[in-house]
Amino acid sequence: MPVGPKKNPRRKAAVISGRQGHGGLVLLVPYVLLLLVVGIVPAGYAIYQSFLARSGSGFGGISAYHDVVTEFQFVGSLENIGLVMAVWLPFMIIGVVGLALLLHGRRSRLVGGLRFIYYLPGALAGMGNFVLWLFLLDPVDSPIRPLLSWLGYSTLDQTAEPAHLPVIFALMLFFQGAGTWILIIYGGLNGISDEVQEAAIVDGATGWQLTRRIKLPLIRPWIAYLILLNIAYATQLFLEPQVLGLATEGTISPQWTPNQLSYTFAFQIFDVPAAAALSVMLLLVSLVIGVIITTRTGLFSDR
Repeated sequence: MPVGPKKNPRRKAAVISGRQGHGGLVLLVPYVLLLLVVGIVPAGYAIYQSFLARSGSGFGGISAYHDVVTEFQFVGSLENIGLVMAVWLPFMIIGVVGLALLLHGRRSRLVGGLRFIYYLPGALAGMGNFVLWLFLLDPVDSPIRPLLSWLGYSTLDQTAEPAHLPVIFALMLFFQGAGTWILIIYGGLNGISDEVQEAAIVDGATGWQLTRRIKLPLIRPWIAYLILLNIAYATQLFLEPQVLGLATEGTISPQWTPNQLSYTFAFQIFDVPAAAALSVMLLLVSLVIGVIITTRTGLFSDR
């Protein structure tokens, strides 16, 4: 019986690998182009601007960075962001992971409806979400007016006084983004092998042990991703304090966050190098935090 030529398995593997490589390049090129246009080029231009003199021409050295650091509102704006994150991040992590675990523990038709309900607040992101919060915080029009009156607040200025802002912004950001993150963490939980969970149950693991020893360690990269992006978002906080400051007619400082301070440098003082320097400093802080989180949690490691 005639035997045909044998296929070389190495050659076949090389062909498949080559096709996968080309497919990866096709997917990578648009991302790299987008990264250049909206990330690397603007960051490079900001670094260039930060070393110019305030007049806009000539080399200014690190004078712009000195102007930012010595600005009396600089430290206060960083403290404000730190307070927001101190309230927001624990609330976000515990709330999102807890709700995702509850969803994952119930395999029923109700889960699909709950996922949709959780996602709804995310559809009102940005100005729409903020306008709703303005009505909620204003004792004159708020649906929770009895509660605000019981707390002694009769005007928006009283509700949104500076001491309350970290909690207010933390709640705004939580309800704006929690639904999307619940779905992301829930997707990570669905990626856990059923065999692993069944084996743990056979070995006598309780529901709490299954969560603590199996589910939480396996979704650690997703939790790290949640922390990383939310820290990055917090350092860019601008819209909420800016508009709330306008609504309260100056009760809130227009330089409450570093981004607001950068806006003041650029468009009110017309010190573009200082605004660029502050932007570069925020970028470096975000990068350092990102490197720490990715290296400590193995966020992008192969598993």
